[in-house]
Amino acid sequence: MKKITSFYVLILLGSLLFSCKNMEEEKLKKNTLYGNALGTSYSINFLSKETVDYAVAIDSIFEVVNQSMSTYQKDSDISKINKGDTTVVVDHMFEEVYNLSRKVHQLTNGKFDPTVGALVNAWGFGPGKQISLDSSKVDSLLKYVGFDKVLLTPKKTIKKASEYVHFDFNAVAKGYSIDRIAAFFDQQKVDNYLIEVGGELIAKGENKISGKLWTVGIDDPDQGLDRTYSAVVNLKNKAMASSGNYRKFRIDPTTGKKFVHTIDPKSGFTKASNILGTTVVADYCAYADALATSFMVMSFDETLAFLKEHEDIDVFIVYADTDGTINKFMTEGFEKMLVAENK
Repeated sequence: MKKITSFYVLILLGSLLFSCKNMEEEKLKKNTLYGNALGTSYSINFLSKETVDYAVAIDSIFEVVNQSMSTYQKDSDISKINKGDTTVVVDHMFEEVYNLSRKVHQLTNGKFDPTVGALVNAWGFGPGKQISLDSSKVDSLLKYVGFDKVLLTPKKTIKKASEYVHFDFNAVAKGYSIDRIAAFFDQQKVDNYLIEVGGELIAKGENKISGKLWTVGIDDPDQGLDRTYSAVVNLKNKAMASSGNYRKFRIDPTTGKKFVHTIDPKSGFTKASNILGTTVVADYCAYADALATSFMVMSFDETLAFLKEHEDIDVFIVYADTDGTINKFMTEGFEKMLVAENK
C-alpha cells in the first residue's frame, strides 16, 4: 500500500507541476518591436509575463553602435579614425569588433579584412567617393589594405601605417549589434526571443506561446528580386547570418557591367564567385556575420576545407556549377535544423 500511495503521490505532484508550468506559459505575452536602424529594418519578438516596451533601450543600443562603428555617420569614432584622427579612444565595442575581425582574418587567411574601406569606397559601396578603377588603380589602393597596417594600442587608440587606411566594419557590425541586444535581453532575464536585423538574427529559447521553436527562412539567391525562401529552419540558442551578391550590387551606367559588393582583399577586385549565397549558424551573430562574408570571397573548395577544421559552425550554401547548374550544400548540423527546403 505504501508503494501504491507513493506512486499516486508522484502522479499527483507531476500533474500539479505540469499544470503550474502550463499556467505559467499561458501567462506569457508576446512583445514585438519593429523599426529601422543601421541602414536596414529590424524585427524583435520576445516573451515576458507582462507587456514590456524596450524600444528606447533597443534604440540606444543601435545609437551607440552607430556612434562607434558607422562609416556613414561623419562624427562616429570609425569615421574620425578613417579621417586620420589619432586621438580617438575607442570604446569596448569597437575593441571587441576589432579583435573578432583580427581573429576571423587569421582563420580565413586574410579573406576577411575590414581594412578594405578604401576599396569599398572606390568601388561605390561606401560613403566615400567612387572612382573609375583599372588594374593599376586597384594595385595602388591595395597598399592601404591589410591588418598589418593597423594597430590597437594599449591606450585604446588606433595607429595606422597610412592616413589612407580605412576601416569598414559593415560585414560584422550588424551581427555585433544583434549580440548586444541579446545580451540586454539576457540581463533582463528574458529567456525566449528572436532578434532580426536586416536578415541576420539570433534566437534563444522558443516560442512557448505557440509551443514551437522559432522558425526562420533563408532567401533564395536564385530568385532575383522575388522574396522566396531556399530553406526554412528551426533555430534555438543560435545565431544565423547570410551573405550574397544577389541583392547588393551596382550597375555601371556607361558600360552596363555589374559589380557585386563582395570585395576580395587579396586582389582588390569585386569577387565573381561561384557561391551565390552563404548562411552560417554559430553561437554569436558577429562571428556568423563575418564568416558568411568570408565564404563569399573564398571558393567553394576553400570553404569546405575550412569547415573540416571548424566543426563549431554549420552552413548552408547555394552555388553554381561550371555549367550553371544551381546546387545546394549543407552541413549535417544544418540539415537537422531544416523544416523545409525549396528544391
